[in-house]
Amino acid sequence: MSSILGISAFYHDSAACILKNGEIVAAAQEERFTRKKHDPSYPKNAINFVLEYANLKLSEVDQIVFFEKPFLKFERLLETYVAFAPRGFVSFAKAMPIWIKDKLFQKNMLFNKLKEHDENYKSDENIFFSDHHLSHAASAFFPSPFSEAVVLTADGVGEWATTTVAIGKGNNLEIKKEIHFPHSLGLLYSAFTYYTGFKVNSGEYKLMGLAPYGNPIYEDKIKKLIDIKDDGTFRLDQKYFNYATGLTMTNNKFNNLFGQKPRDSRNQKITQFHMDIAASIQKVTEEIMVKLTKSIRNEYNIKNLCLAGGVALNCVANGKILREKIFDDIWIQPAAGDAGGSLGAALALWHVEQGNKRDIKSEDNMKGSYLGSEYSQDQIEKELKSVGANFETLNYEDLIDQTSENLLKEKAIGWFQGRMEFGPRALGGRSILGDPRSEKMQKNLNLKVKYRESFRPFAPSILSEDLSNWFDINVESPYMLLVGLINIGKRIEMTKEQKKLFGIEKLNLKRSEVPAITHVDYSARIQTVNKNTNKRYYDLISKFKEKTGCPIILNTSFNVRGEPIVNTPTDAFNCFMGTELDILVIGNCYLEKSKQRQSSKKNYKNKFNLD
Repeated sequence: MSSILGISAFYHDSAACILKNGEIVAAAQEERFTRKKHDPSYPKNAINFVLEYANLKLSEVDQIVFFEKPFLKFERLLETYVAFAPRGFVSFAKAMPIWIKDKLFQKNMLFNKLKEHDENYKSDENIFFSDHHLSHAASAFFPSPFSEAVVLTADGVGEWATTTVAIGKGNNLEIKKEIHFPHSLGLLYSAFTYYTGFKVNSGEYKLMGLAPYGNPIYEDKIKKLIDIKDDGTFRLDQKYFNYATGLTMTNNKFNNLFGQKPRDSRNQKITQFHMDIAASIQKVTEEIMVKLTKSIRNEYNIKNLCLAGGVALNCVANGKILREKIFDDIWIQPAAGDAGGSLGAALALWHVEQGNKRDIKSEDNMKGSYLGSEYSQDQIEKELKSVGANFETLNYEDLIDQTSENLLKEKAIGWFQGRMEFGPRALGGRSILGDPRSEKMQKNLNLKVKYRESFRPFAPSILSEDLSNWFDINVESPYMLLVGLINIGKRIEMTKEQKKLFGIEKLNLKRSEVPAITHVDYSARIQTVNKNTNKRYYDLISKFKEKTGCPIILNTSFNVRGEPIVNTPTDAFNCFMGTELDILVIGNCYLEKSKQRQSSKKNYKNKFNLD
């Protein structure tokens, strides 16, 4: 039995994964254990978890692989500072001590950290380093259901590359083309995340969610920042940006071009201007991704596409690529960001370096992305008793029936079942659920449970077999990474007066039969559910359909704004008691808010730093 431990760390979303004979056994992000969102630190807890789940001690692991090459990254930083000197001196002076102390000699640091897991771990000879973008590409291609595919990765920056094209065939994967720093679609999108007052490397999905409220009237101005070629390749004009040398993303020249300073999220509201900016950068991003995918389809004439890197989490752009029918089939890595680099590094070592054959499955090899921790019924009951929870234990049929009945009553339900998801999306393992037909559900969940901006949309989980009856896409979307449009027959058309409304005024209009999951442009970020990957969640949606005729449940991640998704029954109970959730279902344990002790209440509204 051969085993590989994959690690990603020290930038954002640290994670660990373990392979046994090439099979993905376990993977998890460090943030879930430390409760620090996007935690970049050495993933000590995640490593402990995957080792324990695989029943291995560290000294029994055959190879350990890190997701990028620190020396190449250091070279890029040095060359960048030299190229832009003396502008970058302040950030150079801040970065160098950290690099010289820790990051440059990462193998030594990793070895010292790894020894803490197991005193019998004696040698660093089994530590390897992958290339950042090869790790991304491998995470997308090797678990995919394709024997051959073009792999497009796009993110902020790895060592040098920001965008790469690779070709995967069997157990081979080779990067063919690269766009290098400072020209980066991920950093361009992050610059606008920063400019609209959201947190870089965290708030990009908010920018995407805000876009449908605006009009893309700044598209031409954005194209002064970026020169886009016919094949989708691009160059950014560095006169407008500060990320290569400074401590901010944009500069005064950027501000002057658009006519405002960056929004201060603490005391400045989101206005129509910010919505229009969001719509404009989203449109440009989609244009680049569509042009890139068209050009690589024409060049390589391969029918399948795999996507990874942070930009692959832009599910609106993914939906556009799908609708354009550029490729016959698309598969996107659910942990597309840096967390997935731990998995990709391990898979690249197993297949590319060691030449091991792939076991290609018709769905994929990600196991629904349910790769994290899980709790037995005994463990759940013991933990709930220890925190003073009042619960009843139901049999399976009653649990499904009662939960679906409470959805009908417009209750907000915390749902904690099976293994935790790997990646940023809750997929029915650690989810908050609601009735999508409710006109007040979106607003109530945003303001009373999630404590977040009212404009944020929620996702539908739909039975796979019902997908085409409700949405305009006809391919599986198990990881909530494709946006589709509600079918015209399910829509409620706006009146003339309603069409005149601007921006956030559109929020409370009933736009379809399932208003709680219908965004203002009739779009939805879809998760298809089948009984093979998550039977309990499938049964719940089926029971809801039996009672209502609606095969959809509203699904959002089980956390409040700024908090990582819950990991343990205690995390779930704390979130339940710190928000206006009505019901909590953990395993077969059923909890009602009204039956909990007053002393168990928590103040969650200000517990976590807002992202």
